[in-house]
Amino acid sequence: MHPERQLLFWAGAAVAMLMLIALLREVMLPFVVGAVIAYFLNPLADRLEAMRIGRTAAALLIVAAGAIVVVALLIFVVPLVVNQLRLLAETLPSDLARFRDAIETWAAARLGNHFPQFQAGIEKAMADLSQSWSGSLASLARTLWSHGLALVNLLSLLLITPVVVFYLLVDWHPMLNRIDSWLPRDHAATIRLLANRINAAVSAFIRGQGTICLILSVFYAAALTAAGLRYGLAIGLATGILTFIPFVGWAMGLILAGTMAVLQSWPDASLLFWVCAIFAVGMAVDTAFLSPRIVGGQIGLHPVWLMFSLFAFSYLFGFVGTLVAVPVSAAIGVIVRYCVEVYLGSGVYLGQERAPSLPEVPPGPERGGAA
Repeated sequence: MHPERQLLFWAGAAVAMLMLIALLREVMLPFVVGAVIAYFLNPLADRLEAMRIGRTAAALLIVAAGAIVVVALLIFVVPLVVNQLRLLAETLPSDLARFRDAIETWAAARLGNHFPQFQAGIEKAMADLSQSWSGSLASLARTLWSHGLALVNLLSLLLITPVVVFYLLVDWHPMLNRIDSWLPRDHAATIRLLANRINAAVSAFIRGQGTICLILSVFYAAALTAAGLRYGLAIGLATGILTFIPFVGWAMGLILAGTMAVLQSWPDASLLFWVCAIFAVGMAVDTAFLSPRIVGGQIGLHPVWLMFSLFAFSYLFGFVGTLVAVPVSAAIGVIVRYCVEVYLGSGVYLGQERAPSLPEVPPGPERGGAA
C-alpha cells in the first residue's frame, strides 16, 4: 500500500472512531469507566499474579475489594456530602445577607454621602447572584438527571462496570498480545515504540495523578473539616478530585473555601487564615513531594493543552469525552513529538540525503503495556 493510501486509511479510521464515540457516548459510559479502572488497577493484578495468585482469582479479589470500598463510600461518605450540599443551598442566601449587612455597616462608616450609590450596587449584585445561584442549581439538577444520575445510567455504572473491570483484568495481557499480532510487520517496531511512550504518559497521569488526587482529597477534606469550615468535607473532596487539572483545581478550591470562610466568620479572619494555610501546605506537599515522587516528568502534557483537551472533549462527547481526553491527548502529544524527531533526523532538516534512523524497540509488547 502506498504511503498516501496508508495515511488516508488511518485518518479515516480515526474519524470513524470519533464519530462512533460521539454516536454511542450515552451507552459507552460504563465501558469507558471500566476500561479506565482496569488500566489503573492492572499493576496490582500483576503483583498479585507474581505472588502465585491466579489471574482470575486476582481480578476477582480486586473487584470484590473495590465493591466493598464503593459500598462504604455510599453508606458513610456520600450521605454526608449530600447533606452538606443541601445545607449549602439552604443557608447560602442568609449567609450572603449577613455578609451584605457587614459590608454595608463598614462602608457606611467610611463612604459618607457616597454610601447610597454603593448600597444600590451591592443590592443589585446580591440580587443577580441569588438569581444566578437558583438558576444554576436548577440547571445542575436537570443536567445530572439527564446525563449522569438517570436510573438506567446509574444502574449500568453499578452493575456493568465491575463486570467490565473483571474481564479486562483477566484478559489484559492476552488482549495486548493479540493486538500486537495484528500490527503491520513493516511498522510493528515503530508502533510499539509509540505505544510504549503513550503508555508511559497515560500511566503517569491516570495512575500517578489519580493517586495524588485521592491523597489530596483526604487531606483537604480532613483539614478543612478540622478547621471548622462548614461544608469542608464537600469542598475538600471536590478540590482533591479537581487537582488532576494542574493549578486550576487548587485555585478553584481555595477561592470556594476562602469565600465560605468569609461568609461563615466575617469579620473574624482567623478561619480564612487557616483555610489559606491549609491550601498552602497542600500545594507545597504536592509540588515538593507527591508529584516528583509519584508522577515525575513522564506525563509530557502541557497544562494548557491538558485544559483545552478536557474542555474540548467534554463539550464534544460529554462525560465520556472527559474520561478519554487525557489518553487521546497523550497519544496526540507522543505522535507529534515523534514526528518532530523524525523531521529533526531527516534530510529535510539536516540537508543530507540520508539521515540516522530512530532507535528500534525489542519485539513484543511490554508487560502491562499501553491501553
